[in-house]
Amino acid sequence: MPQTSPAIEDYLKTVYAHTEWQPDPVTPKVLAGKLGVAPSSVTEMVKKMAAAGLVSHVPYGAIRLTDAGRERALAVTRRHRLIETWLVREMGYAWDEVHDEAEILEHAISDRLLDALDSRLGRPERDPHGDAIPTADGRVPEVPAATLAELQIGATGRVIRISDRDPELLRRLEHESIGPDVVLSVTGADAAGTRTVALAGDRTLTLDAAAAAVIWLVPAD
Repeated sequence: MPQTSPAIEDYLKTVYAHTEWQPDPVTPKVLAGKLGVAPSSVTEMVKKMAAAGLVSHVPYGAIRLTDAGRERALAVTRRHRLIETWLVREMGYAWDEVHDEAEILEHAISDRLLDALDSRLGRPERDPHGDAIPTADGRVPEVPAATLAELQIGATGRVIRISDRDPELLRRLEHESIGPDVVLSVTGADAAGTRTVALAGDRTLTLDAAAAAVIWLVPAD
């Protein structure tokens, strides 16, 4: 696979992540906000990526990955999530501490070292936050899921992933023993997205809209 710069890899990974759990393509304005850069910087970088055949884009329109762009984005995502998994399992990191470290290391390690990490970890399928780790040949399972904020009273689901973008929120959820594979039953809801949930052991908890929006669930078995 042709080499790309760390900056381009960050853009591709962010475009991919935006559509991983919902269907709407990312716009230049949204992409600038996610990356924390000026809109003009996004415009110039998107032009470079389009010229390289990595994205398709019309002025002021949505940005979409081409097949080549998706392949590169999945490769970088695989690196990021394997590194996060390694840091938690073997290096003593908490799940709220690994995102920024992985952002740096994903551009530095060799394919050989990445494969060695994958083998040592037992070829994991998900990272510490529940996100699917793409395979070496670019496959990633598609799992129909909904956020806790979308569930109504009476619904029960198993947590499949939690966004890792907010370390403080991750610490709060860990304190409440909420993570991947935990089963939640919605016992209270309001239009603002706040949800009251029941957990094992007859424990109930109210989660604000910010938390309910980043917890993704699938129907409980």
